Amino acid sequence: MIPAVSSQLLLLVLVYALLAFLLLCLCLATRWPWAVKGAMVLLVSGFYVFGHHTLQGIAGWPSDDALPQRFMLLSAVFDEPSPGRGHKGAIYIWINPMKDNAPLEMPRVFRLPYEKDLHRILGDGIKKAREGNTQMGSTEPKRGQGGLAWLLPASNDKVEIKLTDLPRAQLPEK
Repeated sequence: MIPAVSSQLLLLVLVYALLAFLLLCLCLATRWPWAVKGAMVLLVSGFYVFGHHTLQGIAGWPSDDALPQRFMLLSAVFDEPSPGRGHKGAIYIWINPMKDNAPLEMPRVFRLPYEKDLHRILGDGIKKAREGNTQMGSTEPKRGQGGLAWLLPASNDKVEIKLTDLPRAQLPEK
């Protein structure tokens, strides 16, 4: 049986192939100027690139978006940097975003730049979660950034991640 994501991607590839075939037929069957035909080819090619970048977030690729303000930590994978090879490293964190004090149904994976302090914080949080203490995370802007915030690029927004134990549910007395 084909997984749902694979069948959706196969369908999308078939739709793109049909679009390219229709464009080829249109270019061969009409007497439009070559400039118009070339512009259509560039437009469809740009659509392919745009579709590819858009679908990376849907197909399970890690998101480079900002973390939500509150979340439940599920897991993390640490890809440590190796300066000799020019590899900067990354931290992949699986979370359930919180909305109205309840976790959303679908978890999401985020890619964060590697930092030793963040590795330590998340490593400790994973250990506590394995011991049965669910970890609630929150993000706050890092203090001490100099300069004007509006001059910094959007990807330069550094956040501080804090993890706390989620209080255990209290059972009612008998």
